[in-house]
Amino acid sequence: MASNSVDTDVLIVGAGPIGLFLANECARRNLRWRLIEERSSQSEHSKALAIFPRTLEIFDMAGIVAPFLEKANRVTRVTVMMRDRTLAHIKFEPDESPYSFVAMVPQDVTERLLVEELRRKGGDVEYETRFLSAKQDDSGVDVTMERGGESIRLRAMVVIGCDGAHSAVRHQLHLPFEGEEYEGSFLLADIETSTTLPADELQLCPSEFGPVAIFPMSATRRRVVATVENTEGDAPSLDLVRKILAQRAPSAIQADDLHWSTYFRIHRRQVARLSEGRMFLAGDAAHIHSPFGGQGMNTGLHDVWNLVWKLDLFLKGRGNQELLDSYSSERLPVIKNVIETTDMLTKIMGTPHKFAQALRDTVIPIVSRLAPFQHAFVQRLSELGISYQGSPMVEGPGKRYFDDSLRGGKGIGSRFLLFLGNEAEVSTKEAAKQLAQSVSNIVELRFFDDQGLLLVRPDGYIAYSARHSDRAGLEAIRSVLQRQTLPAAREPRVA
Repeated sequence: MASNSVDTDVLIVGAGPIGLFLANECARRNLRWRLIEERSSQSEHSKALAIFPRTLEIFDMAGIVAPFLEKANRVTRVTVMMRDRTLAHIKFEPDESPYSFVAMVPQDVTERLLVEELRRKGGDVEYETRFLSAKQDDSGVDVTMERGGESIRLRAMVVIGCDGAHSAVRHQLHLPFEGEEYEGSFLLADIETSTTLPADELQLCPSEFGPVAIFPMSATRRRVVATVENTEGDAPSLDLVRKILAQRAPSAIQADDLHWSTYFRIHRRQVARLSEGRMFLAGDAAHIHSPFGGQGMNTGLHDVWNLVWKLDLFLKGRGNQELLDSYSSERLPVIKNVIETTDMLTKIMGTPHKFAQALRDTVIPIVSRLAPFQHAFVQRLSELGISYQGSPMVEGPGKRYFDDSLRGGKGIGSRFLLFLGNEAEVSTKEAAKQLAQSVSNIVELRFFDDQGLLLVRPDGYIAYSARHSDRAGLEAIRSVLQRQTLPAAREPRVA
């Protein structure tokens, strides 16, 4: 029987980067939360590495970007090389973002920074605590956990599984993890190298022996990801890494020492929906794919960024069920696109067919010089091109919005931002003020140096835009807000 007493608003299962970021966001929004983790401590290995420009913008809006910038090695170029022959050289410097680089930050550092930030907010991780089961009803979820051999029960308003590819929360929901496994094994190795290769350049190396990706972690440390036909020992040795580099990588790179290495197999899988009632999935619990492209952790961070403001409005009685349901409908197309992109990159880099290899090596130098290709490549990998067009929660293309007023952790919270041009007519300004005042708990009015009208969501995506500010635009904004808020939070019709 369900308890009437609620112990927490949000129970987060899994304290990897995704769960830790979600906990930080719950704390920033003054939601009650608990974060449980089956492990006894945080990761000690580098694992996920790349943090892309849009993720850095999200960290900026969340007020946590500074320590990541301090620790990051900044990559501004991607080079495709066959041994010492350069097939493509692409600048990775998107001018539409203040973060015109890829930040290379090892996952153990990312987790440590997020834990430190969480503790500054007064929270912490409940380690050695295992999620066992959950039973939900219309008003909450009764959860059974285990710690030190003792059973713990609590009731949460919602449960979010950020507990990885073998997610216990996903298994509880009986959601199939649809997809397939790639053939063959991969190795990952963090090596010490010389300074011969530039520290700001990432190399992708197709080869008849299999692909290699080389990520610069610093001037003298590199991450190597490669296919292997046969595994040797429990973990890749320095000799094996050297052999693979000698076969496939630029001759300038040498492995002087081995910091950490592992074998792994990769899959492309996702769930058909991201939620069931009051239980949700995010990150690897919901989708996994090839590591080529470095999209995994970033996609999971974007999952919870999309979800947390909707949970905030819903749990505080301002957002409706349709808003909560839009988490799945908005994120699933993005996830599908990521899986397709990384799958295509993996197949292009690793095709075993001689004809396909020759075609690849001929076509890449040609198309990579084209400005539209370079722009599309950077937009897709940087995640600056993500939009929510087609969502019932937006009117129009649903593109990202980012300016200085959104930065620093207090620039944007869980209210929509209504931007109105400074040159708007007095009557329009007054109508906008009335609209914002009538729903001040969900809308904040700001003026900007533009003739247009914008409604920016709490995640920094545009819910509505118009080139000119007028009453018709305000009526359209009223309609957009009405789709996702409860009747008590809706504004009256603009007079």
